[in-house]
Amino acid sequence: MAINSTIEWTQSTWNPVTGCSKVSPGCKHCYAERMAKRLHAMGQPNYSNGFKVTTHEKGLELPLRWKKPQTIFVNSMSDLFHEDVPVSFIQKVFRVMREAHWHRFQILTKRSERLLKMNTKIKWSPNIWLGVSVENEKYNYRIDHLRDTDAQIKFISFEPLLDSVGGLDLEGIDWVIVGGESGPKARPLREEWVLEILYQCQTAKVPFFFKQWGGTNKKKTGRLLKGRTWDELPCSA
Repeated sequence: MAINSTIEWTQSTWNPVTGCSKVSPGCKHCYAERMAKRLHAMGQPNYSNGFKVTTHEKGLELPLRWKKPQTIFVNSMSDLFHEDVPVSFIQKVFRVMREAHWHRFQILTKRSERLLKMNTKIKWSPNIWLGVSVENEKYNYRIDHLRDTDAQIKFISFEPLLDSVGGLDLEGIDWVIVGGESGPKARPLREEWVLEILYQCQTAKVPFFFKQWGGTNKKKTGRLLKGRTWDELPCSA
């Protein structure tokens, strides 16, 4: 749980759930798993279970104590819709987000099937943004699941982008983020994959955010695409 996050498209992180498990190729070199192992070794209480899915009741109301409005990435160290997170706990997380209406919350999941099944059990509010992660064309179906939810702001994170995603249906999508994998053993990102998405966003008039080229030294590779940074945000931001 941190204010002043280093993630380029948010301001803070809030982790009422920690831990996860791998579901697709984008998970292979999970940064959260690496970080959880370090925090466990350091004796951080929230990571006493390592990277096993763990809910944290004590951390639920933290955003209510942050009085300055900010953009908050929910569960940067987990996936809110993981099958081991109880429905009742997910509903508690949503209650807090609705109550903390002065903040903007960003949820990102790879588990779009469970997300869609839970849609009718969730009460959405305008300050809750919902996104899915897509790493290659095989997982474009997650975008269809996202589109069928009642979230008012919907976004896609193509990170880590591992291959071409082909033709995209961006109907009903409010924002797109693209980024390469970073850290040890990072897999390469090709410019043509990024431009393929950029041009489709421009055609569909969907805001485009290029997060990073990634690699083993993401600071060195930077964020420039076609000679500029791309920090576009949804119209409601």
